[in-house]
Amino acid sequence: MERIGLIAGNGSFPLLFARTAKAAGLGVVAVAHEGETDPALAEAVEACTWIKVGQLDTIIRAFQSAGVRRAVMAGGIRKAALLEHFAPDERGMRFLARLTQWGDDVLLRGVAEELEGEGIAVVASTLFLGSILTPAGALTPRHPSEAEWADIRHGLAAAKGIGAWDIGQTVVVKSRIVMAIEAVEGTDATLQRGGALARGGAVAVKVSKPGQDLRFDVPAVGPATVETCRAAGIAVLALEAERTLLLERERFLADAAAADLAVVGVHADGD
Repeated sequence: MERIGLIAGNGSFPLLFARTAKAAGLGVVAVAHEGETDPALAEAVEACTWIKVGQLDTIIRAFQSAGVRRAVMAGGIRKAALLEHFAPDERGMRFLARLTQWGDDVLLRGVAEELEGEGIAVVASTLFLGSILTPAGALTPRHPSEAEWADIRHGLAAAKGIGAWDIGQTVVVKSRIVMAIEAVEGTDATLQRGGALARGGAVAVKVSKPGQDLRFDVPAVGPATVETCRAAGIAVLALEAERTLLLERERFLADAAAADLAVVGVHADGD
């Protein structure tokens, strides 16, 4: 039986991946981040090593000792965790010293290269999970109005623009005015801030970055996203089709319908 490595961040994505990979007949060896990863992950995998952010050598040793040759990165790491739980080991310090840029993509690609240099291939985090990628079209009973579609198209252009600069993946729009863009605070805080400024009826758009590397940092939403939208007065949630994960899909869509939140999958050209 193949063992696959899992570098786990926060949210439900790591647990979903572990359960899906196990159902597919793989053993899962996880490295989880203190203060970020759901403790329930430890019960869903063969082995789980807990680390602080930056302990690169520990990741590699955990995988090598288990015979792991393929690994995925699933779940995010809050920017605040770089202050709260940042404790790089010697290898992590050497890696960071070589960096000339500090964007998410640069860091994650660099970590992938470190693992691949040790014979551990980093593969797409959507492995086994194609069935939960957002399809194109309306996903809830309520559909966006013409005015909301205009905001969706405006938001798509804005979100792809900030994504090109590795700033964030989410924007909030109302009446073709950008109310909020995602930066280090994360998606939920962006939705809350944008919804408060819009005072109801806003459109949220979440996309992948241009040239998104599907090995990591894939956009994802789940039931908690619906609750945040409801509390913030977001009327429409537009997700990039085939490039956004719907976590706990049935519950997500049921909660969205109950909240009268219109959810649509859209392509980057607005269709």
